[in-house]
Amino acid sequence: MTQAAEVLRELAQPSNAAANSTMRLLGEVEATAAKDDKEREENDRETLRRKADLEPVPARELGTGVQLTPWQVLHSLARAIALSRRGAGRGLAEHWGCLKYTQALTGAPGTFMALSAEGRDTAEYYKRTQSDELAMGFGLALARQVLARRHPDHSVSIVPADTALRAGWALAARDVTKKDPRRTVGYGYRPQFFAEVWKPGRLSRVLSIVCRGNHSGTSVSHTQLLSAAVHIEGVHIGGWADTPALVLSTELPVDAPLTVHALHAPGNGGKLAGPGVSPRDLDAALEEENFFPGIQPPAEGDETPELAPGIHVRSEHYAWLQHSLARTCAAGLAAFAGDAKVIARYLTQRQGKERYTGVAHAALGSVQDAQQTLLGIRFVGTDHVLRLNGTRVEAFSGVAADLFDHLAEGRLTQYRQAAHERRADWPADTWDPDWDGPVSIHPDGSVLAIRVLKP
Repeated sequence: MTQAAEVLRELAQPSNAAANSTMRLLGEVEATAAKDDKEREENDRETLRRKADLEPVPARELGTGVQLTPWQVLHSLARAIALSRRGAGRGLAEHWGCLKYTQALTGAPGTFMALSAEGRDTAEYYKRTQSDELAMGFGLALARQVLARRHPDHSVSIVPADTALRAGWALAARDVTKKDPRRTVGYGYRPQFFAEVWKPGRLSRVLSIVCRGNHSGTSVSHTQLLSAAVHIEGVHIGGWADTPALVLSTELPVDAPLTVHALHAPGNGGKLAGPGVSPRDLDAALEEENFFPGIQPPAEGDETPELAPGIHVRSEHYAWLQHSLARTCAAGLAAFAGDAKVIARYLTQRQGKERYTGVAHAALGSVQDAQQTLLGIRFVGTDHVLRLNGTRVEAFSGVAADLFDHLAEGRLTQYRQAAHERRADWPADTWDPDWDGPVSIHPDGSVLAIRVLKP
């Protein structure tokens, strides 16, 4: 067996990612918050608003952690960054950034996952990037497990928060033009992701998620959870300070197994339902809005307090937000399959539609022109060839062909109906002997696979 083939075998080996969510963790984060507040007061610095009602995630939802393969971690990361604008590939090749971690993780059945020798070496030079990106993979994998246990009869979609919000609010100066003079939000703290918990034809519930990571130690995770609480507080969905949320910090030590530290805010908000709110036609194009920024604190007697900085999704925005989340998620799936035309169908101008209608930079674009049968299911998507220890390997990303047909034809409602019905029926195998490589399939119908390139 070649060295590359051994690496691919390891990518398909399931192991455990430990999770920590206890009263002790909460107490340590609260102590860190008190220290930060004191230092800010002593230095005449502004005290930041934070999510105040964090608590440990219930044990029945968290378990002892999450069992997954390194390849499944990279799949979670790839789906998270497909619309991230991290590179110059106009979104069509963003998700291939996950492949730089192909040899960064190690584990085996019955053990806890950790950084490999290459992962430890990389950490010496690219600590911030590696910990941030791998933390997305681990944090979102754990978040999906928690939410699936909490809402077993629902589907869960992870959507980049800024992309979904940008169609309604001016998040930065670049969102304002002379023809569209709008007030920017003027507040840089926002969650990274929204988790839409949904059923076809029903109004959704939305949670805010922030994932952080470090190679430094548990005390840094306490600081990161504290910072995440500030970002969560920048967007309110429903009542004041009542938005449900998950904050996660993945500790990736160079000499020990990794641990995902997690807290949540149960919240009664986030429900996109109320008097006069009814589901929209998700197949229709999303209209861009010009919502006024600012979060309205509750009244104090007869006085209405001034708006706090941030974004407040009120009841009149609920149906719009569900529409935006659904179409942004569809765009992310299309990016994962490499189809610029379909991406553009689901995004508005401010969300970056024009990025998918021009010419991609040389060698960075990807095209939806490949198909593979993996674990007995036909997928359409795009492929990428790279070298792994000198050996040429082929990676494939895509979406189940029948589901992608719905997306390509603008039938988002039918896609969601079909994907929801099949959410528990996808194969759990991590290796396809016919493909001869690791395979990861998500409940949304997306797949990521890799193998040694055949002559």
